Amino acid sequence: MIIDCHTHFWRYPGELTEELARETYIMRQQEVDLDITPEMHASAVAKADRAIVFGLRAPLTGFLTVNDTVAEYIRTDPKKLIGFAAICPTEDHALEEVDRAVQKLGLRGLKMSPIYGGWDPLDPRALKIFARAEELGLPIMLHQGTTYPRKAPLKYANPVLLEDIALRYPDLKMIIAHIGHPWEAEAIVLIRKQPNVFADISALFYRPWQYYNSLRLAVEYGVADKLLFGTDYPITTFDESVKGLHDVVKLSQEMRLPPLPEDLPAQILHRDTLGLLGLDDPASL
Repeated sequence: MIIDCHTHFWRYPGELTEELARETYIMRQQEVDLDITPEMHASAVAKADRAIVFGLRAPLTGFLTVNDTVAEYIRTDPKKLIGFAAICPTEDHALEEVDRAVQKLGLRGLKMSPIYGGWDPLDPRALKIFARAEELGLPIMLHQGTTYPRKAPLKYANPVLLEDIALRYPDLKMIIAHIGHPWEAEAIVLIRKQPNVFADISALFYRPWQYYNSLRLAVEYGVADKLLFGTDYPITTFDESVKGLHDVVKLSQEMRLPPLPEDLPAQILHRDTLGLLGLDDPASL
């Protein structure tokens, strides 16, 4: 079973600002269709067995996802799609929105980002969200790494900042998006130390040298089993993400580098992601 743990769903205009759309284009240097319809998303995840779906709430940088948008889409295929709620702790009623997202909308995890939202992970408002997520058994996908909007503060982006959260809330399951790039080493040593912290490999294949070093370091630290497959759709696609994973293994062989295991792609692609995140049994919520 292949789980894509990192896919986005939002509508543009309305849930993204024009400034953010321009910055996305500059970042990829190619056209990215940011107005994601249900049909587009369903086609994008067709080759995955299950997909985790979320938007992002970060008014600072122009992400304005409405959780009802995600929930409505999830209801079109609840056997395949798993919805996460976009939460920004700097917004009024953020804690209440967590409860509403779970109890009224049926969402099963959270998507949060200190760098996009401009908040310290140890902000008391954020700690309340983390505590509530632990209480409800909600995994959190965190964009804990760099990003392209100029106003997004790097000081809140290093994965090491999540160590205090993992120690305060030991049962809280967290996923570090994109292995925390460019702080992959910090993310890897963190997931080695903290049993309920994982990382996904989404949107790294187009930087093959960085990707190789990240995967090789995970192998050397013995935490390849904590890497989860994700695409970062619509920024990347399923096919190019799978190909990129296979290609980086071939690269390690062709360049006579310390090799990546031949079966590493299969290990990651067929990871029991839902079991690791406590999402395999809907009744658990």
